[in-house]
Amino acid sequence: MTGRLDGTIAVVTGASSGIGNATARALVAEGATVALLARRRDKLEDLAAELGERAEVREVDVTDADAVREAVEGVVRDRGRLDVLVNNAGYGTMDPALEADLAEWRKMVDVNLTGVLATTHAAVSHLTEAAQGPRGVADVVTISSVAGRVVNGPGSNVYAATKHAVNAFSEALRQELGPKHVRVGLVEPGLVDTELTNSGRENTPDASSASELGVLEAEDIADAVVYMVTRPRRTAVNEMLVRPTEQGG
Repeated sequence: MTGRLDGTIAVVTGASSGIGNATARALVAEGATVALLARRRDKLEDLAAELGERAEVREVDVTDADAVREAVEGVVRDRGRLDVLVNNAGYGTMDPALEADLAEWRKMVDVNLTGVLATTHAAVSHLTEAAQGPRGVADVVTISSVAGRVVNGPGSNVYAATKHAVNAFSEALRQELGPKHVRVGLVEPGLVDTELTNSGRENTPDASSASELGVLEAEDIADAVVYMVTRPRRTAVNEMLVRPTEQGG
């Protein structure tokens, strides 16, 4: 069977684990060649070894804009194009303001917002160029959160702020790039079983005791990404909210 993304080149940030890992696997399964971006080279190399020749490792911290640009430019130089960007790298704590470490707040802004801006800025001209090619469309998908829509309690303060900002940025990007045939999409997960939600840290989301219908798997979000980027080029799925069946807020 011919893959729906045969011949395409994708970049996935935060690919070393969780949603990024699952998304990279799903894109390769559809025929894409995927550049795996994250800080943990060992994890990336393990994944690339499983995925084979259609995966490559780019060790990079998304908070380093120069390194991000170098990585994206390297992908385009080596592969000739960029069709899909998945902004997935993220970080979160839920500390009340009276207990919060300012460094943690800054880290959330740096990873969740500035990292998205840096990666998108590095990629957008290449995506616009690819959209003029045979596929006729290119895609930016950012993994946001339910917290980009609602503030689920006071502890979600800065985390929710970063996700609201990402959502606003994505909507403006959609309005600008749609006429250039670059689709811009947001996936907004509820509680997902990942390293972030099983860290054991105080004041972080905890998926360890959730029921079968109370938590999503990383593959569920990867499915949403693949759905977005495999629609006919006339169809842009700009926003997808994905909650576990039992999640209330």
